[in-house]
Amino acid sequence: MKRAALFGMTAVILGAFGAHALKRILEPEMLKIFHTGVEYQFYHALALMGIGIMKQHFQSSYLKTASLFFTIGILLFSGSLYILSFKEFLAFLPLSIFGPITPVGGVFFILAWFNLFLFAKKHDFQKL
Repeated sequence: MKRAALFGMTAVILGAFGAHALKRILEPEMLKIFHTGVEYQFYHALALMGIGIMKQHFQSSYLKTASLFFTIGILLFSGSLYILSFKEFLAFLPLSIFGPITPVGGVFFILAWFNLFLFAKKHDFQKL
C-alpha cells in the first residue's frame, strides 16, 4: 500500500508539473511522452492499491509477484519515458540505452497482470 500511495502521489505531482511547468519548455511530442509515463504510473499505482487491499484478505505468491512486477514496470516504463522526454536537455548522456528499457517495463506490466489473472483463476472469482 505504501508503494501505491507513493506512486499515486508522485503521478499527481509529475502530472501537474508536466501540465504547468513542462509545457513551456518541452516540445509537444516530448510532453506527450512524459504524459504517457504519468498515465501508466497512475494506472499501475491503482493496481498496486488493489493488490494491497487483496493482500489483507489473501496470502498469495501471485499477489506478491504482481506487486513486485508492477513496481519494476513503473520504474522501468514510466521512468524511462520521463528521462527520454528530456533528451534535449540531457544530450550529454547516452540516452539511447533508455529506449529499449521502456518495452522491458511494459513486459513487467504484462507479467504483473498475468499474475493477477492466475490469482483470480486460483480463487475462482467468477462465482462472486
